[in-house]
Amino acid sequence: MKKNTKIDWKKGGGLVPAVVQDADTNAVLMLGYMNRAALTKTLKTKQVWFYSRSKKRLWMKGEFSRNILAFVDYKIDCDADALLISARPSGPTCHTGDYSCFGVEKGSEIFSDLARVIADRKSKMPEGSYTASLFKGGVNAITAKVKEEALEVVKAAKKETKQRLIEETVDLMYHTFVLLAEKKVTIADIDKEARKRMK
Repeated sequence: MKKNTKIDWKKGGGLVPAVVQDADTNAVLMLGYMNRAALTKTLKTKQVWFYSRSKKRLWMKGEFSRNILAFVDYKIDCDADALLISARPSGPTCHTGDYSCFGVEKGSEIFSDLARVIADRKSKMPEGSYTASLFKGGVNAITAKVKEEALEVVKAAKKETKQRLIEETVDLMYHTFVLLAEKKVTIADIDKEARKRMK
């Protein structure tokens, strides 16, 4: 990780713009400003902090709404005067209640929310959790469920109702996401490949 000592704090009078990106989807969530103290506090607390130019103080994203940004990493741009912050949002990022301040379409966040829940289950392995039991079974158990659910989708499409097709598709997606988590494949990886194929 690059250290904040390499950032050109002087150019912006002690402030640098910080673009926040969803660590799971790569969606741009918001733009804020950081000074050295805000970045230091972000690195220490693992929650994203900014400097408010209007209030003249540090503020943590979500300090009132609790829609915090869990810090993952950061990068410095080529001129050393801007930051790209990678974070995982715990709720809507925009004060309007939207996922992103830049109008990212509603619905796209459901996949990152699902990925976060599954990652949390994998990390904590809570007793009695179905997801945790899949991880305990490893790739063989998970792929068996993916195969089973794929066949259920085909069956629903051929012989059952639209609602059953929706339900079985959600089951397949869930188990596929568990498999991706087991193999350390992120939504960003999938998004990148999908976008390549749309060109």
